[in-house]
Amino acid sequence: MTLVMNGIRKKFNNDYAVDGISLTVDRGEMFGMLGANGAGKTTSFRMILGLLDPSEGSIAWEGKPLSYKRTKLVGYLPEERGLFPKLTVKEQLIYLMKLKGMSKGDIITEMRHWLDRFQVPEYENKKIEELSKGNQQKIQFMAAVLHKPELLILDEPFSGLDPVNSDMLKSAVLDMQKAGTTILFSSHQMQNVEELCEELIMLKQGKAVLQGNLRKIKRSYGMKTINIHADFDLEFLRSVPGIISLDKTKDGAKVKVENEKIAEDIFYNVAETGFARKFEVEEPSLHDIFIDKAGGEKNE
Repeated sequence: MTLVMNGIRKKFNNDYAVDGISLTVDRGEMFGMLGANGAGKTTSFRMILGLLDPSEGSIAWEGKPLSYKRTKLVGYLPEERGLFPKLTVKEQLIYLMKLKGMSKGDIITEMRHWLDRFQVPEYENKKIEELSKGNQQKIQFMAAVLHKPELLILDEPFSGLDPVNSDMLKSAVLDMQKAGTTILFSSHQMQNVEELCEELIMLKQGKAVLQGNLRKIKRSYGMKTINIHADFDLEFLRSVPGIISLDKTKDGAKVKVENEKIAEDIFYNVAETGFARKFEVEEPSLHDIFIDKAGGEKNE
C-alpha cells in the first residue's frame, strides 16, 4: 500500500499553489510535509483526498485515485476544526463514523477506548463547545482514526496542545504507525517532525526545496553549529570567514558556520587563544535547515 504523487501541479487563476511535486510514501511510513503558510501543504492534502483535482500530474493510493467510495480507507485531521459545537462528543463521533461505514456498537467501543487513552472518559456526553481547544483537538483526532484508516493525513495535528497532550498525541500516532498505518503530516513545530519522521519534503511557494531522508539531509547539510565552552571572550571569532552567526551563552558561545572546514579553522583559532572546556560540532537542527531553505516566504 503506497501513496504516489507524480508531477503534481495545482493552478489557481495565474498562480501555482503546488508546482511539480513528486513523492512516494510507503506502507507504515511517517512522512513529513513542511513549509510556511501558503507553501502548498494543505492544497496537496486536499488533492490527495480527492477534494481538489490537480491541474497536472497524478495521485494514487494502492494504484488508484482516492474517491468517496474509498473514504473508509482514509483518516483526515484538517488544520481548521470541523466539529459541530452543539453536538456531544458521542453524537459527533457516531455521525461521522457512520459515514465511514462503522456500526453504532463498534463506534461506541472504539470511542471509549480512545477517550480512556486520552484520559477524558467523562467527555462522552459533553458538547463540543464545552471543551477546551486542546480537548477539541483530541476529539478531532479521534474522528480521523476511529475507523482504523490505512492512510492517515494530519494537517498541523499538534496545534493548540500543551506539552503533556502533545506527547499523548505523539504516542498515539506512533502506535498507529507501528500497526501499519501510513501517515502523512504537516507541522510548524520542527521538533515534532524530527522526533517522528524519517522522510520529508519541504515546500516553498509550491515547489520542493528539500526532499529525502531526514538523517541523510542533516548529515550532508553544509551548515554546522559549534558549541564552545571557554572562560575567555569568543567575540574575536566573528572575523573568521565563513561564520554565519555567533550567539553568546553563559558558558561561551554557539557559532553557526557554513561547513566543516570553517569549523576546523575556528578550532585552531580557539586553541591558539586559550583552553576550551568543550568544542562540539553539531549537525544543524531541522529548524535551522527550515529557516535556511524556506525562510522569507510570505504568509497566506
